Amino acid sequence: REPDVRPAAVDDVEVVAQNLEQTLPLTLAQYGSPLEIVTAKQIKDSGFIDVVQALELLVPGVTVSTQAGAFSYANISLQGSRNSDVLWTIDGVRIGNRLYNSTSPADTLPASMVERVEVLKGGQGLFYGTQAVAGVINVVTRPFTEEWKGAVSAGLDSNDGSHLNGSVGGGIGRHRVVLWGSRDQSDGYELYDAYQPNTDLKNRTYDVRSLGLKYGYAFTDDLHLTAQYILTDAKLDYPSVRGVSVNDRKETIAIGRLDYTPSDRVQLYLKAYHHQWDTDYYTRPAPSAYWGYEDFGLNAMAELKLNKGLAYTVGYEFQNYRGRDDVLLIAGETEQVHAAFGQIRTTDDFSRKLRLAAGVRVNSTPKTDSTVWNLSGAYDITDNLHFDAMVGTSFLLPDAQQLYGIDDCCARGNPALKPEESFNINVGLSGRIGDQAWLISGWDRRIDNLITTDASNPPAGYPSLFVNIDAEVKARGFEVTTRGPLGAGFNYLLSYTYSQERARGTNVQIAGRPEHSGKATLSWRSDGPFGADLSAKYIGQTESVVSGFGTQAYGDYWVANLGGHVWLDPSNRTRRLNVRVENLFDTNYATSAASAVLTGSSPSTRFLYHRLGAPRTFYVSLSQSF
Repeated sequence: REPDVRPAAVDDVEVVAQNLEQTLPLTLAQYGSPLEIVTAKQIKDSGFIDVVQALELLVPGVTVSTQAGAFSYANISLQGSRNSDVLWTIDGVRIGNRLYNSTSPADTLPASMVERVEVLKGGQGLFYGTQAVAGVINVVTRPFTEEWKGAVSAGLDSNDGSHLNGSVGGGIGRHRVVLWGSRDQSDGYELYDAYQPNTDLKNRTYDVRSLGLKYGYAFTDDLHLTAQYILTDAKLDYPSVRGVSVNDRKETIAIGRLDYTPSDRVQLYLKAYHHQWDTDYYTRPAPSAYWGYEDFGLNAMAELKLNKGLAYTVGYEFQNYRGRDDVLLIAGETEQVHAAFGQIRTTDDFSRKLRLAAGVRVNSTPKTDSTVWNLSGAYDITDNLHFDAMVGTSFLLPDAQQLYGIDDCCARGNPALKPEESFNINVGLSGRIGDQAWLISGWDRRIDNLITTDASNPPAGYPSLFVNIDAEVKARGFEVTTRGPLGAGFNYLLSYTYSQERARGTNVQIAGRPEHSGKATLSWRSDGPFGADLSAKYIGQTESVVSGFGTQAYGDYWVANLGGHVWLDPSNRTRRLNVRVENLFDTNYATSAASAVLTGSSPSTRFLYHRLGAPRTFYVSLSQSF
C-alpha cells in the first residue's frame, strides 16, 4: 500500500502490481505533483456509466461539461486549460486524437472497465510528452487477481437506455487473465432548445460496445509479461439544429509490456503499443466518409538506485502517427517523434522530510525539436502539514489539421508550425486537523508560440492560415478542498476552484470558461446493507460572443446526482441493487450558446440556440458477483 503523502488530495490506494509504469503517478505525487484518484468503488457506489461522469462530479479542480450527455465529447478544463492541454491515456498509452488536439477521446470509455482513474495536475511533459500541458488523465483498467472471480450487471435508464457489463479473471500457476465487456445504449435526449423548422431527428442516441482482454505471465518472480487488447465498436449520433450526423467508430488498442526488477536497486520496463481509430461519418442521406488515425510506438524506462540518497530515472519514447480525414480534408501524412528523458530524485536516505526531483526531456520530429524541464519537491513541515511545489515547461505538438489541413472551408495547414511551449508553476499546502483533511493549491501557466489562424494574407482559396504567434495565453487560479468523516457513517468532500484565463493581449476571461466552480459529495454507509451517495457540481457564469446576438451569458447552475444501493444478500454481499438519479432537481441549464441562419428566411435571419445539459434521468441496475 502506497503512503498517503498528500492527505487532502490522495486517499490510500492499493496498487497490487508494483511495476514501474503503474506506480509512476503515485511516485510523482510524492515529489510535488498534485494527484487525484477516483476508484472503481467510488464509481460503482455513485452509479456512473462512463468515465466523464466520475470526473465531472468527483475530481476537484476539473471543470467538465459534456457536449451531449453520457458517451459524448466533453469540454474539460484542468486548472484553467483547453481540451487540447490535457493528455488522456489508457494504462499509460496515449489515446488523444492527434487529428484534432481539441477533441477529447472520452466518448467511448465505459465506467465498467475502470479499476481507477488517475488525474495528475500541472505540466507533465517530462514523462508523458506532448499535450500534457495542464495534466494527464490516466484510465487504469481492471487488474489481475490470483483467485478466480467475476461479476455481471444489467440496468435500464429512463431515456430508453440499457446497460450490460461483466468481467471474469483469475490465475493458474504463473498465468493471469482478466476479461471484461460492456454494452451501453440509449435514445438520449433533445440536445438544443431551438431547431430549424421541419427537423425531425432531435435526440442524441448512442450504442457503445467495449471488450477487453488482459493476459499476464510471470517468467520468474522478477520478470513479468503483460499483453492486453481493447476493442470498442460504437455508433454515436451528433445532432445539430438541422439534423443528425452519425459517427460509426471502431477503435482498437493493443499493448505489450515487459517488466523486470532484478534487484531493489534496478527496475525497468519495455512497452510497445498500437492504437487504431477508424470512423465512418455521415449525415443522412449523404454517403459516409472516412476519418481516422493510426498510432504505434515504443516506450522504455528504467529506475536506478546506484548510490545512497539518490534515484535516477531514464527513458526513451518513439511514436509513429498517421491520420486522414475525408470529411474536413486532412491529407494523410506520417509524423514520427523521438524523445529521451531523465530525472534525478532524492530518497529517504537523503531526507525523510524533504523530497526533491529534477528532470529534462528532449523531443525531436523531422521538422522541429523541443526541450522541456521540470523541478519539483515536497516537504513534510510536520506529520500533519505538507508543502508541495512544481515548476517546469511542457509542450504541445501541432495536430494534423494544423499541419496538413487542405479543406478550403477552413484554415490551410502549415507544416512549418512550431510546438506550443508552456511554463507552469504549481504550489500546494495540505494537512490534517484530526480526521479532517484540507488542501490549498495554486497554479500559474503561460503558453508561448500559440497556434492560431491568421486571415491577413491567406493562401489562395483559403480563408486563413495556421500560424504561431508571440502573444501569450495566461491561466492562473487556486483550489481549496476539504474532506473527511462526519460520524454516523457519513463522509464528505467540498471543493472550490477559481480560475482566471485570459485571452492573448486582453484582460477578458476566455469565452466559455467559468471563473468559479465547485463540487460537493456526501456519502453514507450503514452497518446494514444500505448505502447512499449525493454529489453536486457548480459551474459559474460564462460568456461567449454569438454571431448576430453579441455577448451571451450562460452557466451559473448547480446540478446534483443521488445514488443508492442495497445488498440483497447482506451476509454474503454478492447481489446488489443500484439506483441513481442524474440531475436530481431536473435543472434546465445550458453548456454553450450559438446561432444559425433560419432556413428559408429572406433576408437571412439568425436564431439563437443553446446546447442543453442532460435532464433528470433515472438509472437502475442489478449486479451479481461470484
